[in-house]
Amino acid sequence: MTENKVTLTKKDRIRVMLRSQLLQGSWNYERMQNGGWAYSLIPALKKLYPNKDDRSAALKRHLEFFNTHPYIAAPILGVTLALEEERANGVEIDDSAIQGVKVGMMGPLAGIGDPVFWFTVRPILGAIAASLATGGSIIAPLFFFLTWNIIRIVFLWYTQEFGYKQGSEITKDLSGGLLQSITKGASILGMFVMGILVQRWTTINFPMVVSTVKLQDGAYIKFPNEVIGGEQLQGILSDMARGLSLTPEKVTTLQDNLNQLIPGFAALLLTFLCMWLLKKKVNPILIIFGLFAVGILGHIVHIF
Repeated sequence: MTENKVTLTKKDRIRVMLRSQLLQGSWNYERMQNGGWAYSLIPALKKLYPNKDDRSAALKRHLEFFNTHPYIAAPILGVTLALEEERANGVEIDDSAIQGVKVGMMGPLAGIGDPVFWFTVRPILGAIAASLATGGSIIAPLFFFLTWNIIRIVFLWYTQEFGYKQGSEITKDLSGGLLQSITKGASILGMFVMGILVQRWTTINFPMVVSTVKLQDGAYIKFPNEVIGGEQLQGILSDMARGLSLTPEKVTTLQDNLNQLIPGFAALLLTFLCMWLLKKKVNPILIIFGLFAVGILGHIVHIF
């Protein structure tokens, strides 16, 4: 432990929080938010590492891959500040431990950010502002802008402080395996979140026709050749509600069969393929362009 202990003041942590609002200001497809993440930590790293070489090494380790919800990054920043502070004061914390905490937290926390902020808080505030606007109130846009940013900034500051205080406790039990347990638990939760996201956001469709079966009379809707009147239209809509087919033939595609067997199976296989390619050190940019090429080619030949 060093004799002169260096400590991040509240002013230092406020500067980090303010910079974290530009987390996505330097976004890239290979390492995602790493530029904004490193930029946020610069005030703290300058304080903790007066030596230029140590400061450069610290900045370099924070230029690794990072990606999460931009607001949920705040508690991860807090924990990272605590770990860097302890390391600067002589505690044996290596680069992999700091990176492991970041990676272990960013996945599961990212799954929390979207439902809370994009799907709950923001729509509620937008609905209130819209109701004010329909009444001709000039307060509507000001209400949304001020309320949203107050909630956002308060959340960023207090969750960063929470992470900073809890991070200090984590570093006191490195030898006891607490850090490893937290990272492992966060990784497991992250796998559950990723499994849900794969099914929800990854769509693969195989339109190839497997079979065509002619339906019997009464199993499909017969549309009259003349102009459809009100009663006829009502009858057609009623038949549709009962599940009758709109065509005299039932067409079954390869995707229909896959959906009946294992929904989302193709998307899961694609995810495993990308994971395997990343494990083989294939450049993520090549994987992205490869997916574009396969998708376009598959659409041209009517596979996708």
